[in-house]
Amino acid sequence: MKAPLLRSMVPVATLAAALLVSACGSGNPDALMASAQGYLARNDAPAAIIQLKNVLKDHPDSAKARLLLGQALQLSGDIAGAETEFRKAQDLGASPDEVVPQLAEALWLGGQDRKITTDYAGLQLASAPAQASLKTTVAIAWLRQGEEDKFRASIDEALKAKADHAPALIELARASAQRGDVDAALQGLDKIPRQSAAAGEALKLRGDLLLYGKRDMDAAMAAYRDALQVHPSYKEGQAAVVQLLLLQGKTEAAAGALKRLAQAAPGKPQTLYLQAMLAYAKNDFKAAQEHAQKLMRLTPDNFRALELAGMAELRLGAYVQAEALLAKALQLEAGLPMARRGLVTAYVRLGRLDKALSALPADIDRNDRDPGMVALAGQVYMLHGEVDRAQRYFARASSLDPKDPVKRTSLAVSRLASGQGDAALGELQSIAASDDGVVADMALINALLQERKVEQALKAIDALEKKRPADVLPVFLRGRALLLQHDTAGARKAMERVLEIDPNYFPAVGVLAVLDNADKRPDDARARLEAAIKRQPGNVQAHLALVELRAANGADKSELANLLRKVIDAAPSSPIPRLLLAEHHLRNSEPKDALTVAQQAVAALPDNVQLLDVLGRAQSANGEHNQAQASFNRMATLQPQSSLPYLRMARANLVAGDRAAASQNLRKALEIEPNSLEAQQGQVRLAMAVQKPGDALAISRTVQKQRPKEAVGYVLEGEIHAAGKAWDKAAEALRAGLKQVASPDLAMRLHNVLLSAGKKPEADRWAAEWLRTQPKDAAFPFYLGTRALTLNELPESLRQFERVVALQPNNAAALNNLAWIKGQLGQDGALTDVERANALAPNQPAFMDTWAMLLSAANQHERAVELQKKVVQLQPQVLAFKLNLAKIQIKAGNKDAARALLDELSAAGDKFSAQAEVDRLKKTL
Repeated sequence: MKAPLLRSMVPVATLAAALLVSACGSGNPDALMASAQGYLARNDAPAAIIQLKNVLKDHPDSAKARLLLGQALQLSGDIAGAETEFRKAQDLGASPDEVVPQLAEALWLGGQDRKITTDYAGLQLASAPAQASLKTTVAIAWLRQGEEDKFRASIDEALKAKADHAPALIELARASAQRGDVDAALQGLDKIPRQSAAAGEALKLRGDLLLYGKRDMDAAMAAYRDALQVHPSYKEGQAAVVQLLLLQGKTEAAAGALKRLAQAAPGKPQTLYLQAMLAYAKNDFKAAQEHAQKLMRLTPDNFRALELAGMAELRLGAYVQAEALLAKALQLEAGLPMARRGLVTAYVRLGRLDKALSALPADIDRNDRDPGMVALAGQVYMLHGEVDRAQRYFARASSLDPKDPVKRTSLAVSRLASGQGDAALGELQSIAASDDGVVADMALINALLQERKVEQALKAIDALEKKRPADVLPVFLRGRALLLQHDTAGARKAMERVLEIDPNYFPAVGVLAVLDNADKRPDDARARLEAAIKRQPGNVQAHLALVELRAANGADKSELANLLRKVIDAAPSSPIPRLLLAEHHLRNSEPKDALTVAQQAVAALPDNVQLLDVLGRAQSANGEHNQAQASFNRMATLQPQSSLPYLRMARANLVAGDRAAASQNLRKALEIEPNSLEAQQGQVRLAMAVQKPGDALAISRTVQKQRPKEAVGYVLEGEIHAAGKAWDKAAEALRAGLKQVASPDLAMRLHNVLLSAGKKPEADRWAAEWLRTQPKDAAFPFYLGTRALTLNELPESLRQFERVVALQPNNAAALNNLAWIKGQLGQDGALTDVERANALAPNQPAFMDTWAMLLSAANQHERAVELQKKVVQLQPQVLAFKLNLAKIQIKAGNKDAARALLDELSAAGDKFSAQAEVDRLKKTL
């Protein structure tokens, strides 16, 4: 694919490849591998790959060749291929010290952070350098999952293995920068000697910190140039020099530096992006267009490439092309000020004022950050005939200072922490183009809040508020941050301040409503939301917040359906309320109502995939199987690369009893997504239904190969053997899975299989061993407690649920069960536990039922009756709840109310299995 970009080099590369193959010969694997290693040392991955594939053609079981091929593929950017080769090397007996650190790095490059920590967090390697390398990769994976303590522990392990391990020291510096402690980061980098292989990267990072953390351009440039002195061919260092020169407006110097980078890395995405940026900065829009188009061929979904290409087309007068490119860029990344300005301009030039108006930022009436966008809004409204409004925009734009230095801020601190320093220039260039420093501040605050680093986020919010003292955003963000600290009083005060600034800023209204409800003031919350709806009748978010509030407070299904209908009336063009109403009817076993809503939704919005999905499911639920297939086929047409339509078709086929068609659709789903677990599970169920356990086993083993460190494939195999009562084989499969992953699901299933096989002593030993080796697992004791509860072994069940609550104090289900058992055993604390369960999970009928029964046992009859009536109102179809209400009424002395309930239950006949108890209770009245 890259040949057209390097056309002048193709003959030389082809000749070189031919010479090297003829010189070394396919019969001399050692010479070929030595040659490949030489190419790898010179970063020539393609040549190395040719040599290694020649080796593997005749020696496919060479672990060393597989290992080297993995390195070459990784160097070329083929991360999935690299992982495959590293695993093959591992299977062929490569030393763990050799292969594991490289495999972990490939997983990291592929974004598989959870897999790294699951597989390698506890692994110890023999070699100190290998151990240090592995633990550094594990640390990075922990950090990307938000586990800062585990990150630090893994870094400590790396440095314990090798105190001067530069990659670990670099990641430690990045972590310090992410916390906002740039000085500590710089001090940490001082520990890396210049002779280290990673010295270039360390010096480049120093430059990034000085530029984005200290805003010291001269010192940053010195660090970048120092990195190139240590490592002259270091491309990231060369790119950093170009980026900084562009940021400084030194286009001629940037051109000279970029020329050297282009010679070292011709046609690479980073090079092409900088070439396009340089051309754009020099107003050479034709060259910018050419470079951006090449970049898009390499990275078609790169929103920065699309933005730059669109802006070049705009400046060249190609407005239709500009519209398409900029709209796609904004679809991929909505926060691109330069792209949004360009898109509005393209619509104006095309005479599409309706689209220009809709493309303006939602906050344009409050936007004091981007004078260019404000002025552009003036143009749009002037052309639209709203002269007075246009003049207000022009006047406000002229009063803003586009050269305010605080607007030239940095997104880079958050990006640097994840090793994305090179991406910072694109953001800074966009900020400079739109003069919008708040984009960077917002990104930093958002990253800190995501990681729950609240104190640092509050400092960043303070800095933002100094720039924008009259804006609602800093105040709103402060409220959100305070909520993370559980400072509800402070959060409420912040949200109220937001509404003083802007009474219609609904996100603050929504938060205040949640706080009202948490303070047990649901009527205030409801009134607040209804007032917001009255002010903004078309505000879908306000309507849906009211629906959520009423659901949380026990509204019945009819009320919720009526509220959703009001949302549809208020916003007929929005698919969300239509989808929610159809789903509501399906969830409440009202298929005809669901079908009516879905049909109306698709008639209004015919090409919405989500609405077609719910329509197909509603049609299937109503027995309209052909119509369901038509809806799902329409989905497939609109989403040809999605397996979901075929999975839906297969499910509908099964409802219709057509197993052959279901099998065919599952195969189609797997053709699109070969690793589709839902499709594979469906195939297993089909194979078992037609008595083909061998086929089912083959599928389960395919899943195991695809997901060797996941439980699901072993669970499938265990279920298949268990269905045939082959208990020993089922246990063997589950034990094999447990060797790969310490899965509570596998552990529970193994225990159950051993009991089913009549091996209770072995099952008990297994349970004790699991509890000993997995002391933090709450799922297994929950399972044991539930099993003991089913067998009426109440003391044992109590012991297990107490273990669960000790591990998970906020596990509402465990607290509910604990309360029920204590009530049965006459122990203290039952009411305390059940009240806590209901506070954690309000309006859950099963928990409320337990609470009501315990209140009744404590002779708190009035509360018990009121609560159990609400339970019955929430789930009138559950007759056991009505039986419990009858018991509570009897104990409260309300015999007439109890008699009416018992008569209703008697009339249910065989539909209610507890008729004997109903008859017994009647005799007591």
